[in-house]
Amino acid sequence: MTQNNTVAAPSAEQVMRERTSVRQYKRDVVIPETTLNEILELAATAPSSWNLQQWRFLVIQDQAQKDLILPIAYGQQQVSDASAVIVILGDLQAQITGREIFDGMLAAGHVTQEIRDNMVSQIEGAYSFEQVARDEANKNAGLGAMQLMLAAKSKGYDTVPMGGFDKAKLVEALNIPARYIPVMMIAIGEAAAPGRPTPRLPLSSLVINESF
Repeated sequence: MTQNNTVAAPSAEQVMRERTSVRQYKRDVVIPETTLNEILELAATAPSSWNLQQWRFLVIQDQAQKDLILPIAYGQQQVSDASAVIVILGDLQAQITGREIFDGMLAAGHVTQEIRDNMVSQIEGAYSFEQVARDEANKNAGLGAMQLMLAAKSKGYDTVPMGGFDKAKLVEALNIPARYIPVMMIAIGEAAAPGRPTPRLPLSSLVINESF
């Protein structure tokens, strides 16, 4: 008789309910490259406006690099201790990607020339406004970031999103091109201590049906 040792993958609901923000990590834990790539690939399936996929994932695993950005993150120790820090970037020039995406869809027969031209025109019109480009970069990068944290949890790793860091210094330290803006940093690794409980507001405080 053979024994099946396969562990069932957690359900989406289980992942969402069990994910917490963890701030204490075991040092010197290396996430296998294949696993980290799977997490990033899952994160990249997040939805985005016009499918422009405005997120970019700047992966920091080298200890010296993590320690370099530790003071930039105001000494948040998880930056140094976690297996990796993912800097979530937003693309301010995603209209460039739009042409690539819709040219590819046209070549594959998924859209007509008219639809391709209309979509590209719409995108480039929107991105001619600096504030729109910035809003889209932040909004859509946030979608990718949330999906990354859920993907990490589904693979057995914990995360914490961080908005407390000096963006200008981070850009300088990591040579981030002007095309991209730092949206947040996410530490990922194995928890050394669980995240603290986070009470949630009841639906009665959150949900408005039909109209205020």
